Amino acid sequence: MQRVRIRFGRREELKYISHLDMIRLWQRALHRAGIPLAYSEGFVPHPRISLAAPLALGVTSEAELMDIYCTRTISPHWLMAGLKTQIPRGIEVFQTSPVSPLVPSLQSLMRFAEYSVEIESRKPRQEVEADLSKLLGLKQLLWQHQRDTGTRSYDLRSLIGNLWLIDYQDGRLKLGMRLRCDGTGSGRPEQVTAALGFTSHPTSIHRTRLILAAR
Repeated sequence: MQRVRIRFGRREELKYISHLDMIRLWQRALHRAGIPLAYSEGFVPHPRISLAAPLALGVTSEAELMDIYCTRTISPHWLMAGLKTQIPRGIEVFQTSPVSPLVPSLQSLMRFAEYSVEIESRKPRQEVEADLSKLLGLKQLLWQHQRDTGTRSYDLRSLIGNLWLIDYQDGRLKLGMRLRCDGTGSGRPEQVTAALGFTSHPTSIHRTRLILAAR
């Protein structure tokens, strides 16, 4: 059995597809490409496909990671070529590479996700930079998030690894964010912008990097 890691991106055309639909999309593409997928054992076997971290609706990415298991050894180049003929517009495959089956799962290795976040604002540059420093200087930031199951309270500051200003233009700016993304919780860019005092929702959120634990 072979384990292969695929790095891919999701563009504007598919940014509103759900995590479950994304898995189904990949299952169909891999099947059409003739990839010899391995299946799980049990009453209802399913293809052994796992994504590192769900991507929220409306978010684009250039950094998604997915592991697949194959019943026999295949060439990563052959896999890349086959996928490019079957994946829909809006998905771009950047790299395929073999991974040892003994390496821990992608989900267990996830630590942080980095984002590029654009937002409209008339705040002066100095005020934006001061707000970033102030938030990073906090030891705790109690936050509440309304969900379908009720209100969730947590420490938002613990989910923020780093914040920085990428670009500033009058009326629009771009922020860089490194947010926790592991079993203890996941930071959401739109909540961070709200904590920074921005009243409008980000105009775009783009995931630029997934950071795994060192092995």
